[in-house]
Amino acid sequence: MAKGKRIRKAAEGIDRARFYPLAEAVKAVKSRASAKFDETIEVILNLNLDVRKAEQNLRGTVMLPNGTGKSLRVAVFAKGPRAEEAKAAGADVVGAEDLAEKVQAGQIDFDRCIATPDMMALVGRLGKVLGPRGLMPNPKLGTVTANVTEAVKAAKGGQVEYRAEKAGLVQAGVGKASFSEDALAENVRTFVTAISRAKPTGIKGTFIKKVSLSSTMGPGLKLELPSIAP
Repeated sequence: MAKGKRIRKAAEGIDRARFYPLAEAVKAVKSRASAKFDETIEVILNLNLDVRKAEQNLRGTVMLPNGTGKSLRVAVFAKGPRAEEAKAAGADVVGAEDLAEKVQAGQIDFDRCIATPDMMALVGRLGKVLGPRGLMPNPKLGTVTANVTEAVKAAKGGQVEYRAEKAGLVQAGVGKASFSEDALAENVRTFVTAISRAKPTGIKGTFIKKVSLSSTMGPGLKLELPSIAP
């Protein structure tokens, strides 16, 4: 089936103006994920934020109870015992100056970057390379830490990073179309609840204005906010 026809077929029966209960939306999105690959299920939040203000530059991590369905490659900047600890925890790439040289040369074959605090003087020089890719280790995200075991296992076990973009949009993959409906719904609730709790002080009025759910190739459905509550 041609891409355009598949998209039109997936949109059949979808009311763009309607706000769907979470369970119904998950079922509809999951059933319409008909691509030849296991589509990612994504949640998009429209927030009452002005990211131009430093205090409203929302960023953090959420641990999804059912994982993301994506296998992340994790790199760790560490030396000595911490490097051995990272390898034992399942890190895919571990190093120090040698790893920095590879990154500087553009050899970036990882999806998450972790560093021990003593490595940040070295890693800081890689900001122009890692920063634009969203890979720069950050204490607020738990990716600058002496506890590399916990950080690696979190990255491998279903932790997702989020960051508010222009117009207050936050988007994240919360599973795969192959997940059960209950697992997807639980992941959506966990993610939206975490964002709600991360509301910056000083925000007036409604914080979460709209939440939508879609698959990689499928239509988006607006969600009833009360149905997402834990």
